[in-house]
Amino acid sequence: MESQVFFADLRSDVRENMTAKLSRLLEQVSISSIITDKELVAVKLHFGEKGNTAFIRPIFLRDIVQKVLACGGKPFLTDANTLYRGERGDAVSHLRLAIEHGFSFATVGAPIIIADGLRGNSCQRIKIAGKHFSEVFIGSEIVQADVIISAAHFKCHELTGFGGTLKNLGMGCASRQGKLSQHSNVAPKVKRRDCTSCGRCIAWCPVEAISFMKEKAKIDREKCIGCAECIMVCPQGAIQIKWNETIENFQEKMIEYALGALKGKEKKSIFLNFITDVSPACDCYGHTDRAIVPDIGIVASHDPVAIDQASADLVNAEQGIESTALKHNHARGADKFRDIYPQVDWEIQLNYAALLGLGKREYELITI
Repeated sequence: MESQVFFADLRSDVRENMTAKLSRLLEQVSISSIITDKELVAVKLHFGEKGNTAFIRPIFLRDIVQKVLACGGKPFLTDANTLYRGERGDAVSHLRLAIEHGFSFATVGAPIIIADGLRGNSCQRIKIAGKHFSEVFIGSEIVQADVIISAAHFKCHELTGFGGTLKNLGMGCASRQGKLSQHSNVAPKVKRRDCTSCGRCIAWCPVEAISFMKEKAKIDREKCIGCAECIMVCPQGAIQIKWNETIENFQEKMIEYALGALKGKEKKSIFLNFITDVSPACDCYGHTDRAIVPDIGIVASHDPVAIDQASADLVNAEQGIESTALKHNHARGADKFRDIYPQVDWEIQLNYAALLGLGKREYELITI
């Protein structure tokens, strides 16, 4: 049996605006049957990196929050800290940037709680049966929530072809240690020429895996547990991710983390993809390039695989926009994601997610 994916295009008039259509979309996925009185509801989103403008508009999050409140739930907006050195690497700067981007309590009607704590190390080990992992590290506040609503901005991505619901769950809900384990199969590396031998990383490391060698920091790969906290505490940015994982393994690891993020909430989750500002790169960059297709709409489902498949199909069905990062596959039906990232097979994430039982690639698109 096909999974249902509900679709609202961006047409509106005096009788029904877009916020009303979003409300109706949430009714189609029976939000009132998912949330009961006083349940804690994690609304997982990406607040956008500083300088990025493609993230979901805060007013849409307010509509989601109002629906949750009407069901008796207690919503909070959440995301986990980043692995890289940006404006969202710790909870303080993360919260400040979220507010700067319009996600204040006054705007959305709900508090913001960073899922993995002050420095990205507040997490819980979740047991799974995966090819790569037997346990994954998920932000504590997401694990402890009763319900999860994923609100993902659907766009292209350099490692997965596109980023939607599955990436919002798998990468977005992981703690810093979890993010590192997905991106890399070894310890972080030290860029020796940038190391000033301040010793901060040595003092911070929880397992004494860092020491000085010839007056520069050195990481013992045997001792390193991959928590990645040294990346953030280094004031010079000398400790970096070792980007050496294959595309296939990365996507499969991300899916195993999505499995962990949803564990115990399989029947207590709703997924939304906002197919707008379909930019050629992730919202983690401090800029937003021009969209490769026109804005399409919003989709909702209880199936995280079907919603991403439907979103990819909707993007590929559009006529591509000239004078963008899209170079060749402008025609309707042409694969836009493989044009932007020809080395990336974006179907890997969908096939592996279906294999693990997260959902189905077969879907029925229902336009409201």
